[in-house]
Amino acid sequence: MEKNKCGNRYSPEVRERAVRMVFEHQGEFDSQSAAIKSIAPKIGCGPDTLRAWVRRSETDSGRRDGGTTAERDRIKALERENRQLRQANEILKKASAFHPPLEPVA
Repeated sequence: MEKNKCGNRYSPEVRERAVRMVFEHQGEFDSQSAAIKSIAPKIGCGPDTLRAWVRRSETDSGRRDGGTTAERDRIKALERENRQLRQANEILKKASAFHPPLEPVA
């Protein structure tokens, strides 16, 4: 199937199509795992990759417990912001060590 410029990463359209195929055809198999093993080669990806896409889709749609993609993205953004603020704090602490404390004005 189509791969985008990032190398082995598949486009969102390919992922959605593959997941949809699993959901549509899993009734024809003994288990979802069997459906994934059958469909993955047709899509051109490994079963573990397709299984991860299916699980993410199930989580995002509320069929499976866990954090949704939006929640995971929000957590990543907050962690990044937290890290940046900690770095800024460290820089300010180090900079304040070079300046003597101001004397209060009476």
